[in-house]
Amino acid sequence: MYKTVVDSSLKIKVNAGKFEADYALDGSAMNPLEAFYASLAACAAVFTKKACKSLGVSAAGIEIDCKPFAGPGGPLTLSKFRTEVRFPAGFSAEQKAAIIDSIQHCAVKEIVKTGAGIEFLVDEVA
Repeated sequence: MYKTVVDSSLKIKVNAGKFEADYALDGSAMNPLEAFYASLAACAAVFTKKACKSLGVSAAGIEIDCKPFAGPGGPLTLSKFRTEVRFPAGFSAEQKAAIIDSIQHCAVKEIVKTGAGIEFLVDEVA
């Protein structure tokens, strides 16, 4: 469960159980859309670390750059999300391929790809 209480400031705090996320509308922290894109990058890193662990290699030094591309509808339409991976020396072609394949199956990315059937509900409660 995620919860926030709206106030008059430009800051937003979202509680998620024992964790808290901070957002802002004034550029002092990520806004929710930026955080969504950051979650895709973080997910790529998580799946990189999992793949490296299963391969028995260190993930240290792997660089992941992510860039969203707006669709024809403007900045609120995502048409492409590019993830670029740079490996330090010592990774074989097979290891690189396995890591890149793992990134392709990031859980956040899978939800986005198959999420057209998600029903979003907004209800007033007492």
